[in-house]
This record gives sequence, C-alpha cells and structure tokens, in this order.
Amino acid sequence: MLENLFLGFSVSLSLANLFYCFVGVAIGVFVGVLPGLGSAATIAMLLPITYFLETTPAIIMLAGIWYGSMFGGAVTAILLNIPGQSTAVMTALDGYQMARQGRAGAALGAAVFASFFGGLIGFVGLVLVAPPLAEFALRFGPPEYFALTVTGLTLVSYLATQSILKSLCAAVLGLLLGSVGIDPVTAASRFTYGTLTLQNGLQMVPVIMGLFGIAEVFKMMESSLTTPNEITTLRGRRSVIPTRADWRAMAKPIGGGGLIGFFVGLLPGAGAAIASYVSYVLVKRWSRHGDKFGTGRIEGVAAPEAGNNAATCGAIIPLLTLGLPADIVPAIILGAFLLHGVTPGPMMMLQSPDMFWGIVTSFFIGTVMVVALILPFINLLARITELPKSIMAPLIVLVTLAGAYGVNNSAVEIWIMLGFGVLGYLMNKFEYPLPPLILAFVLGPIMEASFRQSLIMGQGSFGIFFGRPFTAVILSIALFMVLSPLIQLLRVRFRVAKT
Repeated sequence: MLENLFLGFSVSLSLANLFYCFVGVAIGVFVGVLPGLGSAATIAMLLPITYFLETTPAIIMLAGIWYGSMFGGAVTAILLNIPGQSTAVMTALDGYQMARQGRAGAALGAAVFASFFGGLIGFVGLVLVAPPLAEFALRFGPPEYFALTVTGLTLVSYLATQSILKSLCAAVLGLLLGSVGIDPVTAASRFTYGTLTLQNGLQMVPVIMGLFGIAEVFKMMESSLTTPNEITTLRGRRSVIPTRADWRAMAKPIGGGGLIGFFVGLLPGAGAAIASYVSYVLVKRWSRHGDKFGTGRIEGVAAPEAGNNAATCGAIIPLLTLGLPADIVPAIILGAFLLHGVTPGPMMMLQSPDMFWGIVTSFFIGTVMVVALILPFINLLARITELPKSIMAPLIVLVTLAGAYGVNNSAVEIWIMLGFGVLGYLMNKFEYPLPPLILAFVLGPIMEASFRQSLIMGQGSFGIFFGRPFTAVILSIALFMVLSPLIQLLRVRFRVAKT
C-alpha cells in the first residue's frame, strides 16, 4: 500500500497535475457559490475541454471541480440561506442561524475545516477499501454487473426525496434514452428516426448540459434577470478560525459525519446530498444537544459538511473498481474516461496503476487545496453572489452552445441539448427528479449488455441470475426495495380496515 501511495503522489504531485487540480478546485469553489448551476452541469460543460488533455490530468481536474463545489455551496447556504448545491441544504439549517447571530465567520470556518477532515476520512477509506474491492470485482461476470446496475437504479429511486413513482418514471425514461442507437447484438437501428447523428446514440455532453445548464436558464427567465443578490460581508480572516470551544463541539460530529458519509457514498444512487442528510440526522440523534439543532449549533454545520466531502471519496470507489457510477457526477466522469478510450474497472489498478493511484491521491491534494484557497478569499467568494442573473444566464447559454456543438461539430447536437433543456425544465417544474434519469441513461447500456450476455451464458435461462449467491442476494435486495412501498401501503390499509 505504501508503494502504491508513493506511486500515486509521484503522479499527482507533478507540476502539470498540480496545476489542473488547482484549476478544478478553483472552478468548483466558484461554481459551488453560484446557486443553481451545480458541479454536474459544470463538469458536463467542461467535458469538451478534456479532449485536449491526457486522461489523468483531465480526471484530476474534473474531480477537483466535484469536491471543490462541496464547500462552495456552503458559502451561500450560510450567508444567504441559499444552498449553492443540494449537498448544502442541511448546512443551511444551522449555518444561516449562526450568521444571523453574528457568527457567520465561525460557521464558514467550521464548514472549511469539517470539509477538510471529512475529505481526509474519505481519503483513508478510499485507500483501504478500493484495493480489496477491485480484487473481489475480478470475479464478477455479466450476471453480477446486471444485478449491481439494477440495484443501483432501484436504490436511487428508493432513496428519492420526492415521489418514488416519479423517480421510477424518470429512471424508465433514462433507460429508453440509453437504448437510442445501434443494437449491440443485432445491429438494428433503434429510435434513430432515420437520423445519422443518432446512430451512435445520444451523447452525454448535450444531454447533461441541456438537463442542467439550459434548464437553469429557463428557471432564471421566470424570475427577474436584473435583481442582484444581497450579500453579507465578513471582517477579516481571523473571524473564520474556530475557537477551542468550537473545536470541542465539532470533533465528534466531524468524525461521525465523515464515517457515515463515506459509507453512504459507497451505495449506488445515494450520493453526497443523501450522505449529508444522513450524517446530520444521525449526529443530531446521538448528540446531547440534538433538540437545539436548527437554532445555530456549530455541530449542525460540521456534520453535513464532513459527510458530503467524505461521500465524494466513497462514491468514486465503485467507479474506479467496478466501472459503475454511484451518483450523477461519477456518471459524467465515467463519460470522460470513455471519451479518452479508458474503461475503469477492476483491471485498471493492474493495467494502469499510475493513473489509478494518481487519481486517488489527487483527492487528498485537492482537499488541502480547498482549505488553502478558501481561507484567504472567503470575502471575495461571498461577493460572487452579487453577479446579476442577467449576466449569468447569457454566460451559461454561451458555454453550453459551444460545448454541445464541439461534440461532433454538428448543429443537431445543439437541438438535442435544447430539447433536453426543455425536458429538464419541465421535470423540475413538475418535481420529477433528474438523478434517476441520468444514472439510468448511463447505466442502461451496461445493464442491457450484461443482461443479454448473461442469457447467452445461461442458454436463455433466467436461472443464471439466481444460481450465483452474490447475484441472488443483490437482486433480492432490489426486489425488496421495489415492493416495500406496496407492503407499507397494504399494512396501512389493513390497520384502517381493522379499526
């Protein structure tokens, strides 16, 4: 393990990789401060730029955007009660109350250091868990991959904060979109409608940029485009350094939130937002002052921030070791790997150890960069929120148009992006979640290929999915998650009938 870490740091500490890591972290923090844009949309918009980079620095930069945005979202959550990211929703509960009590600096400082130590816990877990999981994954076949993809899609719908039925509908739509193109077995055209552009399927870049970037512009158009945001200023850098009493109060929430967030991040479909929620709820339940959470407790800031940063390390493990994304951002990063002709999975550690461990160690370096970048410039970061939407909206449109056209140098991709922009806007309007659609779109082709390969292996018999212990257990879990809402509904009706 020490040899692997030395190899990884020798790669990630090179000047070029350090530069791209810094660029990614800086962009991530900037994006996190801007409410609504999000790391997923930003990474999608920057995918065309990675064409001109080698694989390792490209992935390091995209990962830097990911965990850099985790803290950026906390800035507006604390100062304005506007979470810049969905991962900062729980941070706003206590962070904004602290700001109203004149402790905005302490809340931002708690967020910075909780993010750092949460990321450190996640990095240690990443180093310890990834190698044995990759070794175990070498024994995986098509049935195991099919079971994992089914469970991942089921879990993201089961853990949805909105209607489970709406989440399942979004996942089914994503599966249909993922089937566009040439059939991998029969070579028949599916849903192409005679268009050559669709022969290779829908490209991830215009789909993601439409669902997030263009949809966000439509949302901006609903409100006033000329109204600047209010801002809360701080006084100097000393105000963000936690006191001894703050450190004593934060120690256990940071440790507990980091561990909880890491293991939640491992779950397919859970994501950093759910990790921050679970960390906040469990730390509140275990705390002696749990009844005071939501009134401005510094523990309420530390726990979710440690949880969502640790979850980023947990969520990258299934991607690097199994080739399966656990959340939206890893799904887009998987697209970046595929654009470079690299397929992440259990063989990646053996065939490209420098790339694998270089990416792993970059998570630690990026976490350190977040602290070094944030502390001196918190005032400046906060003022980014003063940008009026009349400037933000055209910038987003310009970047997305250039990114979509650059995929195949085709105007058809622009129309596809605009179409998905309308779809994303309508889904937000009617409260249909986007994560199930994105994950189904990415996992759908993997699921289909694994399913058909499994049937070929089993000579057309479905028994192959239940003849292997691991596959049978995983599919049973997925079946339980699908049936549990129905079982709960039947129980309620039975109790009502008895009364």
